[in-house]
Amino acid sequence: MALEKELETYHKYLPSWSEHEGKFVLIKDDEVFGFFSSYDDVVREGYRRFKLDPFLAKRVNMIEQSHFISRLMV
Repeated sequence: MALEKELETYHKYLPSWSEHEGKFVLIKDDEVFGFFSSYDDVVREGYRRFKLDPFLAKRVNMIEQSHFISRLMV
């Protein structure tokens, strides 16, 4: 799965990031490269560091929102 290692790193460290809630984190493999105040800033830094290699830019949310989607069965 794409970004599997990065998502594992995110979930591993998330409990200790409460002071960063609402900011964006930059993760490549199992390394955290910092927190940013905007999505534009984190993506810009990700491209600067990693060029076209995949990286994770994700908002730090202590509680992830769940989305329930149902479809009408006809």
